[in-house]
Formats: sequence, C-alpha cells, structure tokens
Amino acid sequence: MKLLKGIMKNETVFCVSFVLAVLSSFAVHPDEGYLAYPDYRTLALLFCLMIIVAGFQSLGVFAMLGHALLKRAGSIRALSAIMVLLCFFCSMVITNDVTLITFVPFTMMVFRMTGQTKRIVKLVVLETIAANLGSMATPIGNPQNLYLYSISGIHAGEFALAVLPYAGLSLILLMAVILIERDEPLMEVAVKEKKNTEVKKLMRALLPYLLLLVLCLMVVFRVLPYVPVLICVAVVILAVNRRLYLSVDYFLLLTFLCFFIFIGNIKRIPEISSLLVSVVEGRELLTGILASQVISNVPAAILLSGFTGNFAELLTGVNLGGLGTLIASLASLISFKFFAKEYPDQKGSFMKVFTVWNVLFLLVLMAEAFLIGRLAG
Repeated sequence: MKLLKGIMKNETVFCVSFVLAVLSSFAVHPDEGYLAYPDYRTLALLFCLMIIVAGFQSLGVFAMLGHALLKRAGSIRALSAIMVLLCFFCSMVITNDVTLITFVPFTMMVFRMTGQTKRIVKLVVLETIAANLGSMATPIGNPQNLYLYSISGIHAGEFALAVLPYAGLSLILLMAVILIERDEPLMEVAVKEKKNTEVKKLMRALLPYLLLLVLCLMVVFRVLPYVPVLICVAVVILAVNRRLYLSVDYFLLLTFLCFFIFIGNIKRIPEISSLLVSVVEGRELLTGILASQVISNVPAAILLSGFTGNFAELLTGVNLGGLGTLIASLASLISFKFFAKEYPDQKGSFMKVFTVWNVLFLLVLMAEAFLIGRLAG
C-alpha cells in the first residue's frame, strides 16, 4: 500500500494515463488491433536516449562543463547568464528534465558559495524556462518533440519553422531579463581542476556514449531503422555499465504506452473521435497550449496528435504550452522539488515568481505565434 501511494504521488501522470487506458478498454475490448496502437519507434528512441544521457551523467560531463564555464564568470550577471545559457543549449541534446536535474542543484550550490542566495529563486525560474524553451529547438530536446517528429513524417525544414522562431525569441528574452539585473562583482569561488590524465580517461569512457548518440540521431532523422540501433544500444550499455538500466524512467515509457492505448481506443469510437477532431482541427496551437496547462505538454502532444494532421502547429502549441502552470511541463516540477527541499519556507515565493515569469513569456510567444500566423495567412 505504501508503494502504491508513493507511485500515485510521484507518478501522477502515469496513474492518470493508466486509468484512462483501462476505462477505454471497457468500450473497446482488447484485440489484435491493440498491437498497432503504440509507436514503437518513439518508445525505442526514448529508451535509448534516456540510457545514453544517463551514461553522460554518470561520468559527470555536464557538471564539469558547468565548472569550466564558471571559472570565466567575472560578475553575478555573467554567472547568471552562463547558467541560463547552459540550461538553454544543453536541453537541446540531453532533454529539459535532465538539464534541470544537473544544473539546478549546481546553481543553488554556487550561489550559496557566492553569498547571493536572494537571487536563487529568480535564477532557478529562468533556468527552468530556458530548459523548457531551449529543448524545443531539436527533435530530441524533449519527449513531445521526439514523438511528434517520429510519427508525423515532417521534414527538418518544417520542424525548424515550427520551433526555431520561438526558441530564438526566447533566447533574446532570457538574455534581456539577465542584462537588466543589477550587476555585482563575483567573489572568488573554488573550482576543482581536472588533471590531463583524468581528461584522457574521461574521453575514452565517453566515446561509446557519443557513438551511440550518433546512431540514435541517425534513427531520429530516418537514416537508420530503429530495431538494430535499439539492440546495439542495449548490448553496448550491458557491456559498458549495466547499472544504467536502473536510470531509465520506465514510468515515462509506460505513460506513453497507456496513452497510445487510450487514444487508439478513442479513435475506434466514432462519436467521440469525430467530436475531438472537430475541437482540435484548425485550433492546434491553442488546444496544445490549453491542454498542456492541465495535463502537461507530453500527454497533451500524445492525446491531441490522434485527432489532427497539422503536426507542425501542434508541435508549436505543446512546446509553448510548457510555459504557464507548474504542471504545464513536468520538467518544471523538478526545479520546484529541488528548490523546495533546500528552501521549504520559500515555496510560495517560488510559485509567485515562477507564475509571473512563465505567464509573461507565454504571452509574448503567443503574440509572436499570432503575428506569424497573420503573416503566413
């Protein structure tokens, strides 16, 4: 019972998806058609990318990158810019949630060392926004991008048009917010150097993961089939570091699977399917944003994708939809949990700052989307 309560508390989205899948199975009884529901390519890629990124993390690559850049910061403003840029650009490769897991604790530690604890709330919020918006720029930056790019068949140019204008403006806005902050000299912070021998050893250990990442990217861009790459990743990880299998977010994979079942069943109920199509079609941007505020953007992408063919517009909607409420992007909950653990008496302050900045960014980017839509029309 205690284990069940823990799952319900920590994996709420999975629990909801499981309930929806079970309930829908009463309307459409399990049969051979169920086997066609999942997008196995997306599931395989998610598994591979999660385990490869866990390999990078196990070697401390991202923390080392942060330390190296930290040495070049001469002021609080420069340090803040470095941390936000790290979150923005790293999320394009290692996903938004892994980026926040890596850099939010690192940020809080560094700013405590510099004595600038009052700035932590706003900076963690900006890092969260940076990770959520930076991750939209690549097909592997977040699960919803990987899924929509995988099932839609849209080419790289269409993908870029759907996300890069917003990622570009996001970067400008983030830097503008940093630059208007009051600047102060940065007191010296001790940073451990890595010896040359350690760097060489790290590069040797890193090589298998880099090669596997290249293989996965070739699957993402439809150069290689996913099955041989999945087998290759499974075998190499087993040989290099089998403990990484414990680092995979299996609940995320199960959440995808449950939503696949739910959507597949709903599409086989004509009355409900036609209703959802009429609601979503032509309103992909708005429904993507609104649905994300309630169920978060990954489930929103999976759910809405079953009832529209305009994947580019939906891609924009669910990515912008990661802004707004705390649950709009599940990655945002990671930042909140880390902050609340260190500063339990400042949860309300975090929520206030988080909501204000998220809504502000969302309104600006929605205005950009409206303008682009008018110009395109």
